[in-house]
Formats: sequence, C-alpha cells, structure tokens
Amino acid sequence: MVEIKINDGESFEGFLRRFTKKVQHESIIPDYRKREHFEPPSVARKKKAAAKLRKSLKTTNKFM
Repeated sequence: MVEIKINDGESFEGFLRRFTKKVQHESIIPDYRKREHFEPPSVARKKKAAAKLRKSLKTTNKFM
C-alpha cells in the first residue's frame, strides 16, 4: 500500500504527481489488473502458447 503525506505548502498538483510516481514505481496498477479477473491455469497456458506461435510466425516471415 502506498502511503504519502502532503508536505506543508505543497500544491495538490505536486502531491498528485508524487503519488502517481510512487504508484508507478511500485507497479500497483499492472498487478491490480492482473488479479482483477481470475484466469484458470489452462487458459493461461493456451494464451502463452498462442503468443509463442504468433511470435515465431512473425520472426519466420521477417526472414523470408
């Protein structure tokens, strides 16, 4: 969890900028998106295999 205290005399924009940097640095949003919906292991394997196939086709077409 990110905890940031506002400094004396700091504007809201400055505080929001610091908060956004901290959230990005701790990679909270991508982690949240990954955990937002449960994906069964079988579906994850199928997606990984499909990505691998796309990548191999892309590289073979590149060298032709």
